[in-house]
Formats: sequence, C-alpha cells, structure tokens
Amino acid sequence: MRPRKAWLLVLLLALAQLLAAASAEGPDEDSSNKEDAIEEEDEEEEDEEEEEDDGDDLEVKEENGVLVLNDANFDNFVADKDTVLLEFYAPWCGHCKQFAPEYEKIATTLKENDPPIAVAKIDATSESALASRFDVSGYPTIKILKKGQAVDYEGSRTQEEIVAKVKEISQPTWTPPPEVTLVLTKDNFDEVVNESDIILVEFYAPWCGHCKKLAPEYEKAAKELSKRSPPIPLAKVDATAETDLAKRFDVSGYPTLKIFRKGKPFDYNGPREKYGIVDYMIEQSGPPSKQILALKQVQEFLKDGDDVIIVGVFKAESDPTYQKYQDAANNLREDYKFHHTFSTEIAKFLKVSPGKLVIMQPEKFQSKYEPKSHVMDIQDSTESSAIKEHVLRHTLPLVGHRKSSNEAKRYSRRPLVVVYYGVDFSFDYRVATQFWRNKVLEVAKDFPEYTFAVADEDDFATEVKDLGLSESGEEVNAAILDEGGRRFAMEPDDFDADALRAFVSAFKKGKLKPVVKSQPVPKNNKGPVKVVVGKTFDSIVMDPKKDVLIEFYAPWCGHCKQLEPVYTALGKKYKGHKNLVIAKMDATANDVTNDRYKVEGFPTIYFSPSGDKKNPIKFEDGNRDLEHLSKFIEEHATKLSRAREEL
Repeated sequence: MRPRKAWLLVLLLALAQLLAAASAEGPDEDSSNKEDAIEEEDEEEEDEEEEEDDGDDLEVKEENGVLVLNDANFDNFVADKDTVLLEFYAPWCGHCKQFAPEYEKIATTLKENDPPIAVAKIDATSESALASRFDVSGYPTIKILKKGQAVDYEGSRTQEEIVAKVKEISQPTWTPPPEVTLVLTKDNFDEVVNESDIILVEFYAPWCGHCKKLAPEYEKAAKELSKRSPPIPLAKVDATAETDLAKRFDVSGYPTLKIFRKGKPFDYNGPREKYGIVDYMIEQSGPPSKQILALKQVQEFLKDGDDVIIVGVFKAESDPTYQKYQDAANNLREDYKFHHTFSTEIAKFLKVSPGKLVIMQPEKFQSKYEPKSHVMDIQDSTESSAIKEHVLRHTLPLVGHRKSSNEAKRYSRRPLVVVYYGVDFSFDYRVATQFWRNKVLEVAKDFPEYTFAVADEDDFATEVKDLGLSESGEEVNAAILDEGGRRFAMEPDDFDADALRAFVSAFKKGKLKPVVKSQPVPKNNKGPVKVVVGKTFDSIVMDPKKDVLIEFYAPWCGHCKQLEPVYTALGKKYKGHKNLVIAKMDATANDVTNDRYKVEGFPTIYFSPSGDKKNPIKFEDGNRDLEHLSKFIEEHATKLSRAREEL
C-alpha cells in the first residue's frame, strides 16, 4: 500500500471512531434531557392538581341557588359580607330534607334583595370544625351571621319568618338586643337576690370552656323565663372578679349554679340546656309542698303508695312552724314529695296535733320490726336543718325496694345489702315477693348500721352479671355494695335468713373477698401510657407515692379515639418522671374500685395526687390538647422529678 493511501485510511478510521463516539454519547444526553423534562412535567402536573384540589375546596359552589360552604372556604367567603344566612344540616336528617325546598325559596328571595344577601348551607357531619365553632348540636340549625357574629334564629322554619328576620338583621342600624341575663356584682347582688322570690344565679369564669358552652343556652332560658308571669330572673356573676361573692357561697368550680329564694341559697341540680333549665326553674318556682285536703288521699298513699309519705300538720299558713317546714322542703324537693295539711280530721287519723311532721311508709313496706310512723315536733326554735335531718334519717324502710329509678337518690348509702329475685308488688305476685322480703327483714333488724333492699333481678341484670351471679342457678341471690366501689357476692346456695346472716356477718368481720370486673393484667406494661385494669387500679392509681393522671375511656367513643395520639404524646413527654404516671383504663370492661373516681361520660380524666388519693381532681377543660393537659399536670403535680426510673 502506498503511504498516501495508508495515511488517508488511518484518517478515515479515526473520523469514523469520533462519529461513533459522538453518536453513542448523543442519545444518552438526549434521553437524560427527555427524562428530566418528563419529571418536570410530572411535578408541574402534580402541583397543578394540588392547586386544583385547593381551588376546589376554596371555590364556593352553588346547589339550587344555595351556596355550599366548608371548613376551607368559609372564612374567606364571609370576610367581606355584612349578612349571611347559614343552615347547618346533616345529609341523613329528615327535617333537613323536608326544609330544603323552603330554604331554596329563601335563597331566591334574598338574592333579589337590595343588596343581595348570601344564603349558604354547611354539612355539619363533614365540616366538623365549623359545627364545633358554632356549637351545632341538632339539625337543622339556622344562624344569621352579622359582621362575623352569629345570631341564633329561633323562629319557625318558614320562608316568611326567616326572610323577615334576615332583612331585619341586615339593616345598618340593627344592633343585638341586650342580654336578658342580669349581671350581678358586689354592689347589686344582695339587693337583687333578696328581693327575688326565686332567681337562678350562675357563678362563672370568663376562660372556662363549660361556661362558654352554657352561655347561649343560659341566655335563651333567661329570655323564655322572662316572658312568664311572674317572670323568673336568671343572673350571672364573674366569680374571678367578684371573689368575695364566690367565697361567700363556696364556689370552687365553674360554672356553679345556685337558686336563691328571698336571699336563701339552694343548690341547682338541673339540666344545662335551654328547655331543661326552663322546665326545672318552673317546677322550682312552685311551692315545695302540696296541700292534702281529704283524708282519702292519705289512705290512698298508705294503701297504694310506692315511696315514703311525708306530711306536715299545721293550724294554718300563718303558723310559724309551717314556714320552717317549707324551708326544709325546699332543700329536699328534688328528691322527695312533701305534703302538708291543715285538716283536723287528718291530724286525728295520724294521731298527732298541729306542729308535727309525720313520716310513714306505704303498707307494703311496713313490718313488725319498725314503728308505723316517725313523728317530729316542730317548734318556733327548730332549725330547718333539723327537719331535713329527720326526713333523711327515716325515709327508707328497714327493707325497701331498690329500683333503677330510685337507686341514685335513695340507695346511695354504703354498705348496701341487696337481695335479687323476681320482685313484683302487684296483687298477683305480692305474696311471693313478701315471702323473700320477710327473710331479709329477719336479718336487717340485727344490722341497723347497714342499708337493706330487695331488687328485681331483671332490672339489675347487668349488675347481677358483673357480680358473677347471673348463672348461679339460684332463685334468690345476694350481694353487698361497699364504700369505694367494692362489691361482694354471696356464694350461690339455698337462700334463707341464716345464709344471709352468715354472709353479712362475714362481711362485717372482713372475711370476704371483693368481686372485681377486670381484663387480664398486661404482661408488658412499659409503654408511655400505663394500662390499668380492674385488678391493678388500687396498685397503680391509688399508689400513695405517685401522682397519676388516669383517663377512663370507652373503645367505641369517638372523642376517646381522637384523644389517643395526644394522650400517647403526653405519656412520652412525661416518661422520664419517676413520680408521675400517665395511665388509661377501659371503663366499660373494668371496675373502678373507688367511688371517688366517678365516670359519667367518655373520656373522663382525673389527676390523682400522691398522698391524697381520696380527692382526685377532674380535668374539666374542654381543650384536650397536649398544651392544656400538660398545664393541668404541672398545676397539680406534687413532686415532678426528671430523675429517670431504674430499668
């Protein structure tokens, strides 16, 4: 080969290699650029989708002329609106469905107003933040928003009335009506309260969650009761500002409600919503004792009555002792029915003279072991507290009938001996019922320090089951309910007076073991939140050396499920404090073995301080978040220490 041709060949080969290398690198670079472009496009699409989702939430849609608001778009929408009509509804609510066409007509009418007024609806079941913010507890709830402030609508659900009310509130000159609830301070308290035949007073704290929840219901009740003739006033006292008044009436928690009659205070134990308050106060405004005019009434009480008979015998209403009796009756009117008479015929039948208080039991509860009546002589010097004490001491027969309707008011005293069987005092079954009751009477007379009662086994089926007696196979079973929530079951056996006496005697000598409903004791209990069961309640919660925060929950409770992550975080936060225990207990599956820890709803949280286990402090704040729970612990902890437990 010639040199020139060889050189050209080498040059061509080198050029070919360069082209091959360039073509090999080129596609990789292009591919990489394409992939990057695709990724960027994907990200842009995702961002656009998120923006679209956010836009969907913020966008105010319209359904048949009614605007649809939600947690996301509400504040933005109402910010520049003078007046907005709101309906909080539930999709499944029958009243809401029935109201829907009327509401759509209202929307059309108000849209034509000058200026137009927005009409909106909110699904309270999905927009929970708004439902909570506006205290929605029923459906439909209608509110009128005026410059951001909610005004409750309380009229009928008709187009005419609602439109008229909205137009009224939309006027530039409209101002909220003044509160009907009276505001009391140390300057006017005595004057107002002493001159009122009856008045309800709320002692509150401005920061108290329960007080804030009560406020609108209390004001609604005040409006309703102000329309009565004569009106029943409602008032409020800021106990944090009027500390002397709070101290004077032993206000230790918020809200505290008290009824005053001509300046005399009585505890309020009624409901805390509008209609409950109204009904309760109307009942309380009447006389505490009803007059008996005919002897036949007393005879019917004795023959057919089912509860204690309380009768005051007086000469006339002007009798000073009659007023003493009325004052005492006012203290107990929620728990007992009081009667009085000015009849000489009735006085003769009862074998007493005027100025006497007579307490009797219906014939079915009388026995040879107890007097037929308990008589008290009321004199001018007799204190109403002495009358009250006499009533409380003699209202129960030696062996009474414990029922679900009277157990809280009549049979709360412990120890309580209960005998369960088919209790029925109707004519056909009275003989059989009294047969077993008489067996109990033979024992009850020898243990006056205990309360005895019979109870229908079907009425207390759950209690009987928890005692382990539902499958006993016996016709009659017995148990003792003791202080501190402890319970003792009598071993199933043929029931008679001797067996019951032996059981009660063994209890008195401390020889019985309590029955405790309990889940199994956890094998590993080293998590941030200790699990307490019935068998470990005393050893963990009642440990005198440790502060314990205990949550009583129910597995099905929505609020409890919502609290769980917060409570776990709380446990982790205080895990290093050896003298503090964060604990929880399923109160549906375990006995709370101390009655100071009352569980009336879920979740219920108590702080059990070391050295003072009989006085737990209930967490009353509605804000069950980490901050407020931590603050609660810090306020009540007796000895917080960061020294870690020995492993």
